[in-house]
Amino acid sequence: MSEVVGYIVLILVIGVIPGGLTLWNCFNLFAKSPKKPKLAFWLTFFIGGILYVLLYEISFDTAGDWYEVIYDIQFHYSISTQYGASVYIPAILGALGMMLLCGCKTEKFSPLVSAFAVAATVLFQVLQIVYAVQISKHISEGILLLFYVYHVNLFVLAVTGVRRLMKQQMQYYESVRSAGEEPEESTVKQGRLYRTVNTFSRYTGLIFVCLFFIIAVFEILFILFGQGVDAPIKAFTDTAGWTFSKQIPPPPMEYDGHYLCTVAAGGHKRVVRPLRYGRRRGQTIVVNRQLCIANAFEDFIKEKLPWFHKAVRNFYDTHGYPLSKHITTPARADVVYVLMKPFEWCFLIFLYLFDVRPEERIGRQYR
Repeated sequence: MSEVVGYIVLILVIGVIPGGLTLWNCFNLFAKSPKKPKLAFWLTFFIGGILYVLLYEISFDTAGDWYEVIYDIQFHYSISTQYGASVYIPAILGALGMMLLCGCKTEKFSPLVSAFAVAATVLFQVLQIVYAVQISKHISEGILLLFYVYHVNLFVLAVTGVRRLMKQQMQYYESVRSAGEEPEESTVKQGRLYRTVNTFSRYTGLIFVCLFFIIAVFEILFILFGQGVDAPIKAFTDTAGWTFSKQIPPPPMEYDGHYLCTVAAGGHKRVVRPLRYGRRRGQTIVVNRQLCIANAFEDFIKEKLPWFHKAVRNFYDTHGYPLSKHITTPARADVVYVLMKPFEWCFLIFLYLFDVRPEERIGRQYR
């Protein structure tokens, strides 16, 4: 029964929720009378954002900038930490502008606030499209395509918000003209601008999407080919292993897949708590306390009880190595780490009962 419930929740999270929100947003883009567009925006922006982050954490174990040595199953950061602020700050401002444009009552905005909301939203679209291309190198099929579902929804929401604001501005301008309040000296210029913007606002949703996308593509090319500020470009190019990456990283360390070494190296740092690098059979490995305690226990019984050590070693080789082949994600490594905790405590109690200097033995492992 619990498995059935789990599958139902998984289907809802993976398919129904993203799919339902996407259909809702697409309907609002093309419909003459959108259905609760602000609610659709807030649900998409936050629920989609949470699912996006969770999927990213599960899919990519990022572990350092391009010049840092990582394991061959890990990824370098997709955005350089040295230049990251030049992307993160505009992205935050862009997200704020999009929240104002798509999630609030724009008819009550002042001209400057409206202008900021539109400009920030366009900037946010440029950044999110560039990032979608940046990660595309590692996304080809399956569940990872959900990354693009979120990116497409953000774009659809932005287009919907800009269209809605344009129509509101046209309605306001029409009311001003009909009331005769338009200044004479600006009549010609405003009339020309009105006719142009009014033409845009009357485009169908599909044509508007195409025009918006062309503008975004030109802006992306403008940035990536060196016409923009240098730091945002380097934030994407000063990386390794991604679409826009220009750097060649150092050779990765081998992820051997042996026993608790797999857990120490492959789990999330906040869970498995790596301590330092160590040496194992001439290879550099990541060492945590659980690994050191287990190895210290083996070292003790090898020294004092060689006959027992042979049996333990045989069991470990028979069951540990095949198990390690299945520890292919940080989440699985975390689970194994937690499951091994009772054994770790037993090993530690044994060492403190029978070894004269247990911490010294633990500390010298993999040196």
